[in-house]
Amino acid sequence: MRDARVDPRMSISELLRLYSDIHGFMAGHLARAVEILSEALREARWRFLAFTGNLVSTGLRGVLAQAIREELFNVIVTTCGTIDHDIARGTGGKYYKGFFEADDRRLRELGIHRLGNIFIPVEEYGPRIEKFVYQVLDELDRSRAWGIREILHEIGRRIDDENSILRAAYEKKVGVYVPGWLDGAFGTALFTYTRTHKDLRIDPFRDEEELAEIVFGAASRNEKTAALIIGGGISKHHTIWWNQFKEGLDYAVYVTTAVEYDGSLSGAHPREAISWGKLRPEAKHIVVYGDATILVPLIIAGLLEASGRR
Repeated sequence: MRDARVDPRMSISELLRLYSDIHGFMAGHLARAVEILSEALREARWRFLAFTGNLVSTGLRGVLAQAIREELFNVIVTTCGTIDHDIARGTGGKYYKGFFEADDRRLRELGIHRLGNIFIPVEEYGPRIEKFVYQVLDELDRSRAWGIREILHEIGRRIDDENSILRAAYEKKVGVYVPGWLDGAFGTALFTYTRTHKDLRIDPFRDEEELAEIVFGAASRNEKTAALIIGGGISKHHTIWWNQFKEGLDYAVYVTTAVEYDGSLSGAHPREAISWGKLRPEAKHIVVYGDATILVPLIIAGLLEASGRR
């Protein structure tokens, strides 16, 4: 192990080498994460990006959209919150810098939702999302059933915002899969709309058929799969769950703040996934503990530089 010195002129790759020299405690894990994902960019046919919707309320939304547009990942698994925040912000909704210590009773009186230290005016969230989703649903063909991924594709097509995750996915023909699609404003809008528009048919199993084609196809062609999994919950589990059907991921990087000792899925390490067949025994993997809003921009920047896209 070597002592590190900072040069203000250093590149991202040089900074990551510095983290490797620092090594303790998560610094070495961060450097290793970029190494693993850089190899995955060269070797893995399918590269999953899984993340939780809370991150999309922050400016990290633009970085995630950039990662899709730069073709670092080609399968997205996320939560309903991602759809909600992406629609709200992508259609002009204003989110504001706030603070954790705010008086939440006062915020409720003012009509402001608080998400950590992000302030979201009530009118910029639920009503805006419902109105936009209804407009998209009005335009859908009634002659067939629609999968959730297909509806999100149509939403992305109609969002005029380069920082939109759904827009980037639409442009790059990347599937966005949301197994918990009912758990938010988007899902509620679909529910209420279909109560009065019985001719619109929703078939969420179409999404699972597409994931099955990806995973079983990769297995039959001996293709490798990789995943950057940010946070836990359903987006993490759905990603590793499907990959068990090809005997597991070949590359996995977890970015998390969840602990392992309580047995939660969110805190479970990749080594536990090996016992379930969700990660291959020989897979390259690492867990990086820390705030995703700090770590993910460094990881994406490192991948872009390593792949020659400065």
